Amino acid sequence: MRRRIEGGSSFERDYGYSRAVVQNGFVFVAGTTGYDYAAMTMPEDAGAQAEACWRTIAGVLDQAGSSLDQVVRATYYVTDRTDAEAVLTVCGRVLRDVRPAATLVVVAGLLRPEMKVEIEVTAVMTGTISTI
Repeated sequence: MRRRIEGGSSFERDYGYSRAVVQNGFVFVAGTTGYDYAAMTMPEDAGAQAEACWRTIAGVLDQAGSSLDQVVRATYYVTDRTDAEAVLTVCGRVLRDVRPAATLVVVAGLLRPEMKVEIEVTAVMTGTISTI
């Protein structure tokens, strides 16, 4: 069974995607930028954008029945390699105890010039992680 989670961004409706999709015990969270989607504002600083990304992602995971503790895969996109340390510091603080498989990619740009960071994650549904 497939369930869509909406994040409140007009981008989702306008561009035809969901903030997250829950299927087969996983939550697939779309690339998330640092917008405050209620006000459609974004901080200028890359670290502050990363903080905003994680707030949005945490809320979406909660709606899906998961949490940041259940993240198993993360991809971080930055538009300027000099911002990587600030972004990774935030990511390290948020996921310090989770330590998912993760990748940082430096890209030429994101959809809008004010976007410096985009984060996408995959999480499992709460209670589905097992240890061997």
